[in-house]
Amino acid sequence: MSRVSIVVPIYNAEKYLDNCIKSILKQTFEDLELILVNDGSSDDRLSICEKYRNSDSRIHLINKNNEGSIVARRKGIEASKSPYITFVDAEDWINKDAIKNIIQRKDRS
Repeated sequence: MSRVSIVVPIYNAEKYLDNCIKSILKQTFEDLELILVNDGSSDDRLSICEKYRNSDSRIHLINKNNEGSIVARRKGIEASKSPYITFVDAEDWINKDAIKNIIQRKDRS
């Protein structure tokens, strides 16, 4: 079990998804799982998600019909096996120390 699950709901974000996934995989905190939820994208997102899933065992892919971001996030939560969950939108990317900083703050409290 990973300590942190990062859920990325995806809908037609082809232009940004590579940067998003790369930023998560480059985290200095590595005890994480990445849950990609393809919410019925009509662009080439599924093949990009499959490429990453096949290259990193921390990545899980959920492919579903479009039902909106709230349902996609809920599916990611249901698939999570971690005590901590966070979300990153497919159009965004995060600093390489983002998860480490969150965990360090949590551990100090």
